[in-house]
Amino acid sequence: MYENRWFRVNLADVALPDGRHLDHYVIRMRPVAVATAVNEANEVLLLWRHRFITDSWGWELAAGVVEDGEDIEAAAAREMEEETGWRPGPLHPLLSVEPSNGLTDARHHLYWSESATYTGHPQDDFESSRREWIPLKLVPDLIARGEVPAANMAAGLLMLHHLRLG
Repeated sequence: MYENRWFRVNLADVALPDGRHLDHYVIRMRPVAVATAVNEANEVLLLWRHRFITDSWGWELAAGVVEDGEDIEAAAAREMEEETGWRPGPLHPLLSVEPSNGLTDARHHLYWSESATYTGHPQDDFESSRREWIPLKLVPDLIARGEVPAANMAAGLLMLHHLRLG
């Protein structure tokens, strides 16, 4: 029905268990790679950014689509450096989630590192208004106050909090 470099909209004929059929829209999306780092002080690297669709501000991890032929882990490292100015050390898988599997086939792959090296001002500084190292112990409160509105980011941060402090 519609296609661009970011997504495709298809119409699917769905057969229900009782034999009836219905039309259902499906949004096909490229995989998303996400990365952050936790430093020796147990602070996590976050971006403060605005999302125009929901007109909301919140903390997020660096993220972006995986380019054609690109390894997902390499894409996560690339996105983190482009958006934060910090190059992650060796990445560890954190989790993979399907943020809206009733409408889209999007999979978000989250990674984290125990180190990062500052390489300079972020190339994609327009993606966020600031980048900060936030104490990981504050994550549950940030989420409870609605300061991490994206479900994929909240899930990843809670998992990271559990792994490092739980």
